[in-house]
Amino acid sequence: MLMIRMARFGSKKQPHYRIVVIPSRNARNGTYIENIGTYNPRLGKNDPKRVQLDIEKAKAWIAKGAQPSDRIVDFLAKAGVMAKPKRNSVQKSKPKAKAQERAKAAADKAAAAPAST
Repeated sequence: MLMIRMARFGSKKQPHYRIVVIPSRNARNGTYIENIGTYNPRLGKNDPKRVQLDIEKAKAWIAKGAQPSDRIVDFLAKAGVMAKPKRNSVQKSKPKAKAQERAKAAADKAAAAPAST
C-alpha cells in the first residue's frame, strides 16, 4: 500500500520535512517514489512557505489508492482538497454502577437534609 507522509530532513533540532509518496513498509526516510511537497515547521503559522504541496499530484496519488497520513489530511483539508474527518475523542471513564448508586444516594441525602444558616 502506498502512503503520502512526511520524511524528515534537516540537521539536529532544525527539522525540515518532504511530503513524499512511499510504500507503507519502507522506513520513514527510505527511498520514496515521488516528492510532492515540503513542510517547514520552523516558519510562522501564517507563512505561505510553511507548507508547499503540489495539490494536483496529491489528488492523482490519492486517486491511485495512496493513503495520506493524519498530518497530510490536515494539510489537504486546509487546501480544500478533502474533508477533514471528525475524530472521536477519548471519553473519561465513568464510575462503576455501585459507585454511581452511592453517589446518587449521597446527593439525595444532602438534598433532603435541612439547610443550615
